[in-house]
Amino acid sequence: MIKDRMAKLFGTDGIRGIALRDPITEEMGRRLGKALIRFLTGKGEAASVVIGRDTRASGEMLDLSVAEGVLTAGGTVYRVGVIPTPAVAYVTRAQSAGAGVVISASHNPHEYNGFKVFLSGGYKPSQEEEREVEALVLQGRGPSPRNGAVGVKEQENAQEQYLAFLKGTLPKGFSLENRRIVIDCANGATFRTAPLLLARLGAKVEALFVTPDGMNINQDCGSEHTGSLCQKVLDMKAHVGLAFDGDGDRLIAVDERGQVLSGDQILTIFAKMLHERGVLRNNLVVSTVMSNMGLGVALDAIGIEQVSTAVGDRWVMEEMRSRGAVLGGEDSGHMIFSDYHTTGDGLLSALQLLLSMETLHQSLSELGTLMRPFPQTLINVPVQTRPPLTEMPAVEKVIKEVEALLGKRGRVLVRYSGTEPVCRVMVEGEREGEVEGYADRIAEVINQTLN
Repeated sequence: MIKDRMAKLFGTDGIRGIALRDPITEEMGRRLGKALIRFLTGKGEAASVVIGRDTRASGEMLDLSVAEGVLTAGGTVYRVGVIPTPAVAYVTRAQSAGAGVVISASHNPHEYNGFKVFLSGGYKPSQEEEREVEALVLQGRGPSPRNGAVGVKEQENAQEQYLAFLKGTLPKGFSLENRRIVIDCANGATFRTAPLLLARLGAKVEALFVTPDGMNINQDCGSEHTGSLCQKVLDMKAHVGLAFDGDGDRLIAVDERGQVLSGDQILTIFAKMLHERGVLRNNLVVSTVMSNMGLGVALDAIGIEQVSTAVGDRWVMEEMRSRGAVLGGEDSGHMIFSDYHTTGDGLLSALQLLLSMETLHQSLSELGTLMRPFPQTLINVPVQTRPPLTEMPAVEKVIKEVEALLGKRGRVLVRYSGTEPVCRVMVEGEREGEVEGYADRIAEVINQTLN
């Protein structure tokens, strides 16, 4: 079974699936651990792997299976336990480790899990590197154990290292005194780090969903379920609400009026803040094709160039590195500040949003008006198979019909998810009812064709 799936092992963000079903099994963990050591040894990199996880019940078992694979292949393991995904990337870089692995399925329900990989320096692997690792996983063999520092090292201070790094991204003396902040930690990996970080900066913090039990991660909470956060912000008369996803690499914010800001609105705020400080290198922001058309309009009004990439923060980071940009992100809430970090980081984004409010001297609701989102409808159509869309005439036809009706006043984006068994249908335009109708029309044809 594993052999059959190798060609598509890595999705948009690592390897994902239902825990204990192929490919998210102990066997896969062992194979991945071995493969990474073979890969690192072949590249002359350190034969060491940092392993962390979120709060899912299946996490520790998969964590240990990767560790077993690393050790069997002669490598060294640094275990950091439950910690946000960006913290693993940071420790990988700080520790000069060859790779980092996070056991997480991000915003998905508890029954899902996955393997996210970082390589030397804390960067996500390129497509070519993923293919090399996949080939090694398929072979299932690793080098014989070598003499040297082989073993498991528990990194008990990883959280404190990460918190110190985050605090170091702020101006000296920055304080959140007199700020009332509500946070939603999704019963996930930020449940300890987020409250500690904000409290140490002087904020009055109300922390929601910080009692993980292995089964409640992302359950009616977190960055995709902000209802409770919105209400608490209003009840507390808080200045801001901050919602993280299960592994802590996304941020969605709620203003003092209880209104949710999209990732694109947050990205606009960051762009203006960096632009006014004169540190928005090359006057450029990188986003993805899923970003709202309103983002480009807002950035243009400020005098900032926008460049779009394929979906996935890895593609955003690669484009940022190639163009020398310091800011990029996705509407889903992944934000990258390349002057500070190598990947999207929800806590870092939260600090930068709070800094933006102080720097621009405006409330979050006022800053939210910098971008007016165009009406957009996104429908996830469950699918059993994923034939190329170009090989389905009925689907191609309805997409072209809708695009013709929208003209230059909107757009259509249809793609398979890289993390879930769904086909995503996104339609954007000037009129909400029209957009919803067009999206329903395309989704119906896809459902009829594939199910």
